Amino acid sequence: MPQRPERIGVAVADTWDFGLELRSDPATTAARTAVLDKPGFGQAFTDHMVVASWSADRGWHDQRVTAYAPLKVSPAAAVLHYAQEIFEGLKAYRHEDGSVWAFRPDRNAARFTTSAERLALPKVPEQDFVAALRALVTADESWVPPYGSGETSLYLRPYMIATEAALSVRPAREVLFGVIASPAGAYFATGPKPVSIWLSTTSIRATPGGTGAAKCGGNYAASLAALAEATENGCDQVAYVDAVERRWLEESGSMNLFFVYADGRIVTPELSGSILEGVTRSSVLQLAADLGHPVEQRRVSADEWRDGVRTGEITEAFASGTAAVITPIGRLAWPDGDLTIGDHTQDHGVGPVTAKLRTTLLDLQYGRIPDQHGWLTRLS
Repeated sequence: MPQRPERIGVAVADTWDFGLELRSDPATTAARTAVLDKPGFGQAFTDHMVVASWSADRGWHDQRVTAYAPLKVSPAAAVLHYAQEIFEGLKAYRHEDGSVWAFRPDRNAARFTTSAERLALPKVPEQDFVAALRALVTADESWVPPYGSGETSLYLRPYMIATEAALSVRPAREVLFGVIASPAGAYFATGPKPVSIWLSTTSIRATPGGTGAAKCGGNYAASLAALAEATENGCDQVAYVDAVERRWLEESGSMNLFFVYADGRIVTPELSGSILEGVTRSSVLQLAADLGHPVEQRRVSADEWRDGVRTGEITEAFASGTAAVITPIGRLAWPDGDLTIGDHTQDHGVGPVTAKLRTTLLDLQYGRIPDQHGWLTRLS
């Protein structure tokens, strides 16, 4: 059993003091067990949630863990009219000794701050962001799936919404921060399988100077039409190009793109201000370097992807994100073309580099290998 460092993920003490309001009717053991046996993704939620309020005159206050329940907001709340909101997504993992750990929550906290700045929302200090996760996991620790139950985890969704009842186009003066949790099953029930990608040149995810680098709901709402286009063309997900030249690759749905070259290089589109800086993305880049792969962050055109697959220069492609970890890409399609990526005769079409990176990342998250980078933070 590898030794794991005891880390709280922050260098200073927590400043938020969470009240605890345990619900009077928690889920029965049988009901909770039924969910954990087949958790799915984002369908069932734990007994409690974290909430904290902010106002321009009082700052952050009324931080508490309370019963999971519908929120009460005014029909005039700014979030409903001007989409002033942000969110994050990360997972808590059960380790073999029963402890529960988060993977790089400090990076999620930092991105939450970046998103808050872009959406004119108040900042949540990093130590308090992590403390909120710890408070909820401590209350609902029994909802974390057991170690050894496959790629299961407890998905954590911090969010912030503007709750002020005012039909004024300005930063809201009242805000709600919250965290909810949902048991999550393996994204691939029978092991990773290559997905098909529709290359869209008509739908644009984000523009320079826009909100592409922020994790906000508006970005995802704008992606749904493109996802429907991909589905209509027999594909699982969509890949976007830039808004200016319509040639430089950006993201695939809610995931970052990676390309493996025949000489061992791993390349991902550089962060241009319109690409979300994925926590899994940065982790993959570091792990790839640890495994001896030269890594590049640079502009990659759609033509380079297509031509590289045709010539054999690009041997594998994959996408990274919190939900699926690393997803192999087996097919690229566009209005007048279609390409198969990699060798689909072995390992269900999952390339060796993709498979190695995926296994390494999962082993790290579940505590099966040493945490050499100090990425794990104990929550319970």
